[in-house]
This record gives sequence, structure tokens and C-alpha cells, in this order.
Amino acid sequence: MTEIFAPATLAFLGEALLRTLGMTLIGCSAGFAIGLALALLRRSRAGWLAPARWLAMLWVEGFRRIPFLVILMLVLFGVQGLAPGLPLIGIATLAVTLAASAYMAEIIRGGLESVPAAQVEGAEALGLSAGTITRTILLPQAWRVIVPPAAAFMVMFVKDTALASHLGVVELAFAGKIMVNRGMSPVVGFGAVMLLYFALSWPLGRAARALEVRLART
Repeated sequence: MTEIFAPATLAFLGEALLRTLGMTLIGCSAGFAIGLALALLRRSRAGWLAPARWLAMLWVEGFRRIPFLVILMLVLFGVQGLAPGLPLIGIATLAVTLAASAYMAEIIRGGLESVPAAQVEGAEALGLSAGTITRTILLPQAWRVIVPPAAAFMVMFVKDTALASHLGVVELAFAGKIMVNRGMSPVVGFGAVMLLYFALSWPLGRAARALEVRLART
């Protein structure tokens, strides 16, 4: 029991915790940015963007239907040919970004579509550009619908990063396995991992809830 509190063990778990947090925050944040672009692209009605809208639809529907483990493997073998020096943690984060972008795109699209069409039509009748309508009418109202499921997705993906261990990334779940293989009690090793997952996801959930309440008051 006491071995879990050894300085070397705590440092090992701390590094694994930071990797898990980094993959989640960086991957989901980048995925949100890409998802926003995809959602806006799919809403556009410009004729010359029709091929791009079709590709955006394939991107979203494709990555939403591929298991995250398969995405990890596809990114691993794809990147090895293009950038063989990229660290495994970078490959895993890229895979998180690709998966998150598809789900975030659907979440954002749902938020944008929650804004009454009459408001958009009225703005178009006044001659406002598509960019102005998006900035001043769509996004300010859509955030209230977008934030709760987007935050819930991020908290959920904290757990899914455990699949990065298949690439050899020492995140929390893999760290627990390594400690048990070194002779630590499975109850102690994975119990510590369980507590760290909770300590990581609970504050994220609370922060998302606070942001949701704040947006609801505006």
C-alpha cells in the first residue's frame, strides 16, 4: 500500500496524468476549432462550395462511425510514412483531434440550427453578410446549446484516451498496468488510477456546468 506514495511512483503517475490531460485538452480544443469550420461550411449555401460541403459531410460522417482505436491505428501508420519522427503522444493527440472534430461539428451544427430561421432570414433581408450573421446572430445564441454537449464530450473523452496505450503512450491506464506488472497490488494500482481519472474529469465537469449557467444568464 505504501509503495503508491513513493516519490518515484507519484512522479510517474503525475507524468501519466499530464499526458492524459494534454491529449484531451489539446485534441478536443483543436477538434472544436475544426468542427466549427466544418459546421459553418456545411451550412453555407454558396454554389462554388458544394464540393467542399460534400467533403465536410464525408469527414463528419466517416470519423463518427469509425471506432477511436481504428482511428489511432490509421493515424499511426499514416503519419509514420509522412513524419516518422513525430512522437507517439503527438500521433495520439492528432487522432483525438480527428475524432473530436467530427463529433464537435455535429454538436455545433445542432446549436446553429437551434437559432430560429426567421432571425437569419430577417438579417439576410437587411443585407447583412453571411459572416456578420454568423458572428452577431447565430453564434451568440447557439453557444447555450453547444456548450453542454461539447463539455460532456470532452469529459467522456478523458476516459477514451486510455486507448492510446495501444500505441505505447504511457497515459493513466497504461501507467496502472505498468505499476501492477512491477509487483504492485492491482487494487492499489488501478484504484489510484481510478481516483486520478475522477480527479481529472470532475473539475472539468464542474467548470463546464459553471460556464453553462453563466451562458444561460446572458
